[in-house]
Amino acid sequence: MTLQILIASNILLWLCLIGLGLVTFGLLRQVGLLHERSAPMGAMITDHGPDIGDLAPQFDLVDYFNQPARIGGENPKGRLSLLMFTAPSCPVCEKMFPILKSIADAERLDVTLISDGPADEHERFLAKHRLGSLRYVVSAEVGMRFQVGKIPYGVLLDSSGVIRSKGLVNTREHLESLLEADKTGFASLQELIADYKDKAAVRAA
Repeated sequence: MTLQILIASNILLWLCLIGLGLVTFGLLRQVGLLHERSAPMGAMITDHGPDIGDLAPQFDLVDYFNQPARIGGENPKGRLSLLMFTAPSCPVCEKMFPILKSIADAERLDVTLISDGPADEHERFLAKHRLGSLRYVVSAEVGMRFQVGKIPYGVLLDSSGVIRSKGLVNTREHLESLLEADKTGFASLQELIADYKDKAAVRAA
């Protein structure tokens, strides 16, 4: 009798384990589908400074290493240009630095880091990080012209120097959203989603 009870309990435990596995698999599948259908929140646009579609202000400066650095205007390589407003004391900016380097190489994107602050902070930052293909410009004037209030803040320019997208960039997804906004023709992913909802509402009417 005891053996029969033991066998029955083992069978019941196995059935429960199999059922739990099936439920877990179903939940994982639903989470995966939800993740695919959910658009990532893009970089948050502020209402200040030159607008999307405007020709960006142009500056002829020198970078941190006294090399000529033109900001704005036509890109001689015919590439997109990303102006990334940062500061050496900004922890989020430091976290974004390797991501910027990776995306700049993968997307053939000209990236200029535009920073401000005490000279010793820039020196420590550049001693810690290798710039690679990124340019480093120290200029408070550029940030003032673009009216950047929070950092890290990105402004994407097309090859003609026209602003294609802009916004706060705290994550890789935010940075990628600036590039996606240019590819889709919308100023932001939020605008793309709003347009989709508007068209769906018109079709339903």
